[in-house]
Amino acid sequence: MATAPRYGSDLVVDLLRAVGVEHVALNPGATFRGLHDSLVNYGGGRAPELVLTTHEEIAVALAHGYAKAKGAPMAAVVHDIVGLQHASMAIFNAFCDRAPILVLGATGPMDATRRRPWIDWIHTALVQGTQVRDYVKLDDQPASVGALPEAFLRAWRLARTEPQGPVYLCLDAALQEEPLERPVPLPDVTRFRPAAPPCAEPRAIDEAARRLAEARFPLIVVESLGRCPEATETLCRLAERLTAPLVDLAGESQGRPSVPGGHPLDMSGARHEVVGEADVVLALDVSSFLSALGDTDRSTRETRLLNESARVISISLDDYAVRSWAQTFQSLAPVDLPIAADAALALPALLAAVEDRLARDPRSAPRRARAKRLAARHAALRAEWRAAVSLERSARPLAPSVLAAEVWEVIKGEDWVLANGTGKGWARRLWEWRPERTYGGSGGAGLGYGLPAALGVTLAHRGSGKLCVNLQADGDLLYVIGGLYTAAHHRLPLLTVMFNNRSYGNDEEHQEAIAKARGRPAENKVVGIRIDDPAPDFARIAQGFGIHAEGPIDTADAVGPALQRAVRVVKDEGRPALVDVITRA
Repeated sequence: MATAPRYGSDLVVDLLRAVGVEHVALNPGATFRGLHDSLVNYGGGRAPELVLTTHEEIAVALAHGYAKAKGAPMAAVVHDIVGLQHASMAIFNAFCDRAPILVLGATGPMDATRRRPWIDWIHTALVQGTQVRDYVKLDDQPASVGALPEAFLRAWRLARTEPQGPVYLCLDAALQEEPLERPVPLPDVTRFRPAAPPCAEPRAIDEAARRLAEARFPLIVVESLGRCPEATETLCRLAERLTAPLVDLAGESQGRPSVPGGHPLDMSGARHEVVGEADVVLALDVSSFLSALGDTDRSTRETRLLNESARVISISLDDYAVRSWAQTFQSLAPVDLPIAADAALALPALLAAVEDRLARDPRSAPRRARAKRLAARHAALRAEWRAAVSLERSARPLAPSVLAAEVWEVIKGEDWVLANGTGKGWARRLWEWRPERTYGGSGGAGLGYGLPAALGVTLAHRGSGKLCVNLQADGDLLYVIGGLYTAAHHRLPLLTVMFNNRSYGNDEEHQEAIAKARGRPAENKVVGIRIDDPAPDFARIAQGFGIHAEGPIDTADAVGPALQRAVRVVKDEGRPALVDVITRA
């Protein structure tokens, strides 16, 4: 292994080491052959470690999951124009989810006299970063080896500055392969840390506290506050002081969970009820206000507010993340007190201000009565969910509720982490749901996220003794089936449980809604949507990659033993395992 940098790509490895990047995911490509050689022969393949994937979308999604679990970015390397196009959906997911990823690209030599015929020409762009510019925080393409450190450190800093997100740094193939005529000094990377996130203006916090303390029925709605897991304790304390019900939008859709499922004020399963009763709503890191406060008709796409009189307080950094091209900013909803700040940082100050006001407010009886009523409703909801499992247990194929319950029975005594999926929301309803053990969805609702992101989470937890679980949808897996190779090759101990309904189930619901609205046969909803002729045998596919796999299973009694065998493989042998279970569409 070389000890001193000799080429431009060696310098890139030194920069990766300097900022602490431990892993680089890639699918091989000739435009970054220089960087690949440096990672292997200069870096030794271990500092940072190479993670081989079979598709650039897998490489970036893996880095996405890793960043959420580790709290720090890793790098993904993509091959010029074609690799960047393959990776683009995963980059968009990361942008929507505000996940920091360092995407290193490459291009054929910008100096046309150094290009090989054909391939270097068709794989060179002016400028390559324009392809993803609308959904990265920064794209850059340094023109010399000497410019590399500044470009790299700027990208690294911005990726981790709130609101976080992916960055793209394109490396000219000739620059990578350029011999170093003289040493290029590395700056002190500790002097290029991300800026501290913005805090809320004190007068705004005081006004928010006043409105919440004086409210007849305050409600707290969260969507992605779970980006900062340590905020959960303060969030729950604020809800308890106000006796405010909590609604977490992340349990069944996108976002990052932040409300424990067992908390007596958790009313996520009764959103319509508490939104309808609220007079003041505190929205923390909520992007989609209509999802939080409204109800949408699948047929007409029309959304109606469940409560038009409630006053809304919003704390988020959403306005700092707006891009014109991708309208991820959602509908423009009326907000009575907008506060542009890091919600997790604002919470302690808001809690202190609320406690100060409540200490001077003698009216505690209404809050005590509300707490008792909400706790009873919370308990009733959980009883309803458990009853649903009992009623559906004998159904074939399995109901998602039953499969989620079976998984919980097997893993509840383990130090578990839910790397991906919610089992159509049933994991949140039935498990001892703890936000610090869950990582939410893709952000951009792009298929192909689940397995590679779960592998990234597993990589982040490798060696920790945690049991990483992936509740995997079949249609999503078919986009990135090659991720099974990465799981097996790198011996990533991930338990994948297939929620296999042999369909793109969400679209079945849409086709049924539109057919009924038009007076057409709803039974035709399966045409062009079902994945059953032939039905993929995911267990055999996984076995072909060298993964322990069982299935397809379609009875509840067979699920538990299969899961127990799979857990033993994951824990005792440190290998991935997959259990394919057929579920109701």
